[in-house]
Amino acid sequence: MNAKEYLSQAYHIDKLIRSKQEQAQMYRDIATKMNAPLSNTPSSGANNVHCIEDSICAFIDLENEINADIRNLMQIKRDVSETINSVGNPTYQTLLELRYLCYKPWAEIADAMNYERRYLLKLHKKALLKLDTKRHLKTCAKI
Repeated sequence: MNAKEYLSQAYHIDKLIRSKQEQAQMYRDIATKMNAPLSNTPSSGANNVHCIEDSICAFIDLENEINADIRNLMQIKRDVSETINSVGNPTYQTLLELRYLCYKPWAEIADAMNYERRYLLKLHKKALLKLDTKRHLKTCAKI
């Protein structure tokens, strides 16, 4: 896994969490919108109860998955933050934090750092190369 893939892990997990949160909201909406039918004919209501129960169970399962994903995201963000801090260059660190921990778009990062976008992308490439080199050296040292 190269530096860019490593740093992008948090973003992808965050997107996954947001998707699951939307799904959970859908299940919550289904469960709360199910009411008894408004008719004069008596109904057993069994189908409605099972459907509500299924929606609630799906919602609870998804909430548990979301909580596990959030714990995973927090750990990955801590690891990524430590990795970024190991770069040793404040400009690279700021750039990488804004991009991979704050998920800022390039235009916003360029404005915040007062750089042209092209120059910013060159800095980004250098920062990733430095991280790849550091990570490669750490891997070799472990062997």
